[in-house]
Amino acid sequence: MDELMKKILIHIYKYGPDNPWYMARRLLGESGWVAKYDENRVEEVCKKLEEMGYLIRFQGSLKKSVTSSIKPWLKVKARELNHKPKGIYYDLSKEGKKIASLLYKEYKREN
Repeated sequence: MDELMKKILIHIYKYGPDNPWYMARRLLGESGWVAKYDENRVEEVCKKLEEMGYLIRFQGSLKKSVTSSIKPWLKVKARELNHKPKGIYYDLSKEGKKIASLLYKEYKREN
């Protein structure tokens, strides 16, 4: 398993379902508009991980519902953001969670 595969599995384990375009820019908490990784490479790796049975295409809402009487604008923002942005989002399969858990523990020890 190559280094990018490990990083993608750890990223999804830690941050939840994500899209290759976003992962190319914010893999493992990095930030910035300029991609740190090649988007096409990230997408290829995600497809390979899906073929291996570690990733599944994510179905469902990405945002948690916001309820706040103190900040009512949060409800409005939650309604606006309730749609899922375009693109394929990947989540971990049951087998993927097992592998990602082990990789995450190893990653935490090293850092």
